[in-house]
Amino acid sequence: MTPAPNTTADRENDQTVVERRAYEAVIERLSKASVDKHWEPYVDIPWDDPDFLVRQDDPRWELPAVDKLGGHPWYRAQPPEVRAKIGLWRVATAMKIGLQFENLLKRGLLNYAYRLPNGSPEFRYVYHETIEEGHHGMMFQEFVNRTKLPIRGMPGPLSVLAQVAPWIPLISTELFFIFVLGGEDPIDHVQRKTLREGQIKHPLEETIMRIHIAEEARHISFARHYLRRRVPRMPRYRRFMLGVVSPVVLGIMARIMLSPPGPMIRAFRIPEQVVRDVYTDNPEAAAQIRDSVGKTRELCAELGMMNALQRRIWKIMGIYDEPPARKAAR
Repeated sequence: MTPAPNTTADRENDQTVVERRAYEAVIERLSKASVDKHWEPYVDIPWDDPDFLVRQDDPRWELPAVDKLGGHPWYRAQPPEVRAKIGLWRVATAMKIGLQFENLLKRGLLNYAYRLPNGSPEFRYVYHETIEEGHHGMMFQEFVNRTKLPIRGMPGPLSVLAQVAPWIPLISTELFFIFVLGGEDPIDHVQRKTLREGQIKHPLEETIMRIHIAEEARHISFARHYLRRRVPRMPRYRRFMLGVVSPVVLGIMARIMLSPPGPMIRAFRIPEQVVRDVYTDNPEAAAQIRDSVGKTRELCAELGMMNALQRRIWKIMGIYDEPPARKAAR
């Protein structure tokens, strides 16, 4: 029988051991889940099934009326084949940006894993995640290839700037996993919402989306558990700086993931007023961006990274929302 701790130091040491074991148990569970349930893009997706073929004029690509662009009179006035092509372009661009983000993510994860010591449980999980992200990249690119559209993904200057992301773990692993959540949470939020509301009509898109959601749930869980363990142990000044930088990273990432692609606007000559109506000056579009980072915002508050100055930066970035308890008190 283990004797009770006699001093405050003993109790703190025992608590640290308990927390470490709980954290490692989560990582082991996530690693086991990656073995037990995973997908191979060229095995589990029937690319050549006639119902899964990608045609630019397929009406199943049309944006639903509940979509901000899909419900706009300009869009509804377009011929059916144009509406379908715009919808397909939107989906393909989201996948291209997704695979570009995951390319950066994989390189950052490997930089993180490179310095892990022998016996680290994080090492195995990080390699599971890297493999899964590799499968996602192949799956997304295969979809883009089959559209035969000139999909670019991230704007060129932004793509060049993004090349610093894989090196963030060499400076701050905590900041890197904020970056991870900044790319994964907005897409996960939108994908779950569109599936829940029955907005996906094409079976290929639905299959890809369901695979992505299932595996990204593990990736998001790891990032959150990692931050919950590491951030409270950071020196106060570093935690303060992380709280200042985080809303900037999250605000930029959410807009990259959810904003309309410029090449699509130019290709279909979408009027500037329509873009303003649907995206730039639309309160619903702004709310979607805020909501897409809601879980990460709550995590930052939980970890003590939401003082008055930091909250002000969240507001400047357009991604702050009152906590539910504070809203209810009003």
